Amino acid sequence: MDVVDGMSQRDRMDDCLNDWNDSGLSSWVPCKTGDDAPERIYWLIYDTCRRNLDIEHLTYTNLNHLISQIVSFITASLRFDGPLNVDLTEFQTNLLPYPRIHFPLATYAPVISAEKAYLEQLMVAEITNACFESANQMVKCDPHHGKYMACCLLLYHGDAVPKDANAAIATIKTKHTIQFVDWCPTGFKVGINQPPTVVPGGDLAKVQRAVCMLSNTTITEAWAHLDHKFDLMYAKCAFVHWYVCEGMEVGEFSEACEDMAALEKDYEEVGADSAEGDDEGEEY
Repeated sequence: MDVVDGMSQRDRMDDCLNDWNDSGLSSWVPCKTGDDAPERIYWLIYDTCRRNLDIEHLTYTNLNHLISQIVSFITASLRFDGPLNVDLTEFQTNLLPYPRIHFPLATYAPVISAEKAYLEQLMVAEITNACFESANQMVKCDPHHGKYMACCLLLYHGDAVPKDANAAIATIKTKHTIQFVDWCPTGFKVGINQPPTVVPGGDLAKVQRAVCMLSNTTITEAWAHLDHKFDLMYAKCAFVHWYVCEGMEVGEFSEACEDMAALEKDYEEVGADSAEGDDEGEEY
């Protein structure tokens, strides 16, 4: 079987097939260095732009507008003062329970076009709930297949007030569809900053309020999908010579493959309830 046969149609949308090698290696390096790095898997952004922004023919400019909007939200506290500012150092202290589990999941709401924004204005509760839906995530995975751990950072921009944010969070905690790990207290860190700005002439509508959420989850399906595609490429030694010519060694691919499999296992273990771990210990 040719390596391309193992790729889905969406996978072939990448401008080059060795993107899976790049994603695998870029996920492995932060694991070795301990750097805090958001996941670099943006398959869902294609669907998000098509569905929410009604963009039929996507370009990298469309995708970059959405990505840059999220980065702008996360780093806004460095540039502007707000009633509730969140420092970037809090990301590491609040989101990362273990050194290897340092791949935050980013969501943004509302992702809405100017035409739709003219007809509806979403309240704080609505955009907060939207952050827990897969349609607003920047990674292709189902949040209902895992649990939230550590702390969720809700970065509001606009006319949101702490009272509305706390009420929305209280409602989220009562939903049985959203699960949290039981081995550590899961808190919500809220930040409020200046009204959201958008790229002039861009795809996103200028709204009164918006929110970006960073969370750390136990979802393994994104890693399993990435591992599978990486293995398909590496089994055929596809494009390996390109990396070797740039100074890498073949053994680094094998090491990356093993380390990513271990990372996937780590995420499965932290997602297990403490009671399950106690039962396993009693069997021995």
